[in-house]
Amino acid sequence: MLNNLPDHWDIETDLVALGSGIGGLSAAITAHENGLEAIVLERSSQVGGVTALSMGEVWVAGNHHAAAIGVEDSAESGFRYLKRLSMDYGSDLAILNKVVHARVALQWFEDTIGLKMAPIRDCPDYYYRHSNDSVPEGRMLEVLPFPAASLGEWQAKTRISPQMPYGLTHEDMFVNGGGTANIVKWDFAKMAERLTNDERCLGCGLAAYFVKGAIDRGIPMMVDTSGEELIADGRRVVGVRAVQNGKDIFIKARKGVVVAVSSYERNQDYNKTLSRQLELGSMVIATVDGANFRLTGPLGARIASVPDITSLGFTVPGQEDEDGRLVWNSVLPVIGQPHTIVVNRAGKRFGNEAFYRSFYYTIDIIDGSTQTHPNFPCWAIIDSQALEKYPFGSIMPGSDWPEGLGAKADTLVELARLIGVDPQGLEATVAVFNPGAERGEDPAFGRGTHPWSTWMCGDPFHKPSPVLGPLVKAPFYAVELKRMGGTAITSSGLLTDIHSQVLGWDDQAIPGLYAAGNSVARMETGAVMQSGISNARGMTYGWLAARHAAGKPSDLLEKEVARLGL
Repeated sequence: MLNNLPDHWDIETDLVALGSGIGGLSAAITAHENGLEAIVLERSSQVGGVTALSMGEVWVAGNHHAAAIGVEDSAESGFRYLKRLSMDYGSDLAILNKVVHARVALQWFEDTIGLKMAPIRDCPDYYYRHSNDSVPEGRMLEVLPFPAASLGEWQAKTRISPQMPYGLTHEDMFVNGGGTANIVKWDFAKMAERLTNDERCLGCGLAAYFVKGAIDRGIPMMVDTSGEELIADGRRVVGVRAVQNGKDIFIKARKGVVVAVSSYERNQDYNKTLSRQLELGSMVIATVDGANFRLTGPLGARIASVPDITSLGFTVPGQEDEDGRLVWNSVLPVIGQPHTIVVNRAGKRFGNEAFYRSFYYTIDIIDGSTQTHPNFPCWAIIDSQALEKYPFGSIMPGSDWPEGLGAKADTLVELARLIGVDPQGLEATVAVFNPGAERGEDPAFGRGTHPWSTWMCGDPFHKPSPVLGPLVKAPFYAVELKRMGGTAITSSGLLTDIHSQVLGWDDQAIPGLYAAGNSVARMETGAVMQSGISNARGMTYGWLAARHAAGKPSDLLEKEVARLGL
């Protein structure tokens, strides 16, 4: 074990949480409620982390809100759902640990900090109707609008999202507004009222509830403070060397340190070497650059990986953020809308565009005979019907096509030539796609067969299928799609035990070292992902870590393992 003790401590506490997303804040709050002192260190100038940039969904199997609306569910069913879909790339113990504790942690935070959540109605599991243990609704939860004025001086220092419409709930958008395809039908008056009053929904609201929980308990949150080095005494982790205003600060952690600094999405070298993903664009903050590995590496922390996807996005010329960078648009759910397809250089479709978990796995397939990625680069192709009716990222329905974005042509053949795609291939692809789309069928790839994808991408008013429509109306448009991250949910992370202790390469826990959130390897999902799991694991693992550090580890998993005979 490393021994790098300083000659003095500037601050002493029991638990140090590195990162102010849901993982770090849940750990600090839980530590406080279990009799410990805690401090949160945040490298950026705002708290809330990647949690605030998310849709704010929390996936919890067997939760009490689902029971209240009559959904039959259990943690055991949630375990079977994830185990089946993990394809054995995950760990049965990790899966069970997550589902057993998530509902307990959820109830605890609702009772303790006043977290207010509700089921996202009509939102099914990703694999509903494809798995016997899926449910049509109830596992996906979201927060009720949070009054940000109650944050006081922290209101402006609690992160909001430049991409998410955080003035509306899922119910506002999907149940009352007709979903993402019908953005023009959303209640923008309600959105304006909420934004004026700073009532936050989605991830911004979820993060704010936890920030308020820390504020109410007087837990110090030190912004613009970067954790640079973990300190050990030869036996255990005992503190952190942080930097604030260019000056070292040595913080003693009597009970432990929780690494909850998210992942490495903004680090292109790590993307390539740990996720096998090339040159990702990103919508997340610059601090998400792999500090979890740099901090824990000197202590021998073990890294684990699971199969993962490469997402797609695009930028619009002239659309820049406050730092002058082009703003990334995700193509989810754009490419699953009617009158839209995605093709490769051969002009061929290569997957179910409406279900990203299926489609995105095809992006980085390697053709070993040619040593190429046959499906990358690729292009979204839409006709004028799509442009008239549906949003294309930040381009609103009925808007003029932005100058300099992609290509526009009166025929598919001309469009293909402009973008360097095989003209005959594109023409043949559309000729095959259109008749099926008119019938609401996609024999080639089964587009529209996953209820979640029609809920997320589709137009419920479009018949016969919410996600299928022919490309027939000129002019036609094409946009080259680029590899993109955007969620900070990466394939590799720190391996932890059931108490969120970080493991070494000897598979033993490193005393005093914990991890939570996207810093942790996704052994509870393996080859699958499900919206809401990332936020749920941050909340749950922070809770577990702090309980263990306080000498009050949960014994629920051991009881469930015994009951199930695992």
